Amino acid sequence: MSSPDDPPSPPPAPVTAVHIGASSVSMLVAEPQENGRYSPIDFLEQPAPLARDIFRYGEIGGDTTERIVEILGGFVAAAREYGATPERNARAVATNILVEASNHERFLNRVRIACGLEINPIDDGEMTRLIYLKTRRRLLDTPPMKRRSAMVLHVGPGNTRALLFEDGAIRRYTSYRLGAHRTRESIEGSHSGGEAMLRVIRENASGNLAQLKFDYHDVRIGTLVLIGYEIQQISRFLTDASGSCGPKTLRRLSAAAAEMSDLELVQHFQTDYQSAEALVPAIETNLAIAEALGIEDLHIPSSDYEQGLLQDILVSNQLTDSLDREVLRSARILASRFLSDPSHGEHVARISLHLFDELADLHRMGPHERMLLEVAAILHEVGTFISPRAHHKHSEYIILNSEIFGLDRRDVTVIALVGRYHRHSGPRLDHPTYRELSPGDRILVSKLAAILRVADALERTHDQRVHDIITRRSRHRLHLVLPGVSDVAVERLAMESKGDLFEQVFGLEVVIADPA
Repeated sequence: MSSPDDPPSPPPAPVTAVHIGASSVSMLVAEPQENGRYSPIDFLEQPAPLARDIFRYGEIGGDTTERIVEILGGFVAAAREYGATPERNARAVATNILVEASNHERFLNRVRIACGLEINPIDDGEMTRLIYLKTRRRLLDTPPMKRRSAMVLHVGPGNTRALLFEDGAIRRYTSYRLGAHRTRESIEGSHSGGEAMLRVIRENASGNLAQLKFDYHDVRIGTLVLIGYEIQQISRFLTDASGSCGPKTLRRLSAAAAEMSDLELVQHFQTDYQSAEALVPAIETNLAIAEALGIEDLHIPSSDYEQGLLQDILVSNQLTDSLDREVLRSARILASRFLSDPSHGEHVARISLHLFDELADLHRMGPHERMLLEVAAILHEVGTFISPRAHHKHSEYIILNSEIFGLDRRDVTVIALVGRYHRHSGPRLDHPTYRELSPGDRILVSKLAAILRVADALERTHDQRVHDIITRRSRHRLHLVLPGVSDVAVERLAMESKGDLFEQVFGLEVVIADPA
């Protein structure tokens, strides 16, 4: 124990967050606080044309690579002056469009060797976590979001994401291959300006706009909250003191900006050339979506997008509990959309989680895998919406082609395959989606599917009669005792066809004990 005479503990060393973005590279130096938050010490940002290279040439040019290496080298040196050691304690990420560059691995290796930084491209799951953090702040300062249906729209460099909120909770999440920099490079060859440029932007976005309008045709959205690097940069030109504006204001600014040269955009909006190139596509895309959905009430945060992103990067890993709740809510909404029996799915999930917890020393998986198992259990019968026949294959198809908030493509693929393998054949290498997984993910699918199959066998009657399960293990068997179930014939019959995978994966035959 420490005594009053002991010297005070030194303050924690500063930490850094680094982001290689579409048009700039930034770093936040911050001091950890006792409440788990971070107090900013310094913020650095320099422009770099990453998105231009990726969407125009399909790869990152040598000059751009060396520009970014030079910027990061300067950032690392500056961080050391504050007592931070970025090579050891930085969270360093890159825009998710980076992986679209054919030479992105070579680029990441160059940064690692030159600067000592391990850069991780932001995947879909991380991006939704970051948007979720921004949205939680918007819930505090945008009262309409608490009272009625609202959409948070993030027009990024390559993709647009939409989150529908009702009564402050996420009800729907969708994403589209439509972004400010992607659009800029798509229309570059048209050499259009003014109204002609705006028409080309609309034509380029027409397919995604039609899909978005269809995705939300059944809800009335009262408020649209616009977030994104470019739109937040120019919020002061659009919003009143409350952060609000209407489509008319956005339309007027879009028309004016379309008449400006890149130099005039830089001077007027006080931005850099890389950001200026994407301003008109960003404004017009946000406007087109507002018009497509018929929304008049627009809100744009005045806070700095990049600084907020870096602070969120530092804390996003702390979101496990609250984010998991949103993931599960998204899964339940998806299940209800495809008319899956909620009582069966939820009961299979409860049994699955019970088995997962009881057998933790056997499977050695963690909390994230536990959550994936719960989602798979909730969704494992969505395929019956198409047909009860071969519904496990239909479940795989539906899940693979759906968005589940908070999960990246890898997670969704794992869940889809676990759902597929809840009945009939187990995992096989002649199944293309399973074959394309890494060896580690194939093992994960097999483990989770093995547990789900046992849980589903125990809920074979679909009447939730199995509530308590006592597990006992012998050398070669997993014995299940089902208190309160007087006749286990149905469950035993189901286990004969579904317990095989568990035995193959874990080496234990699943045996249902006789009723006491």
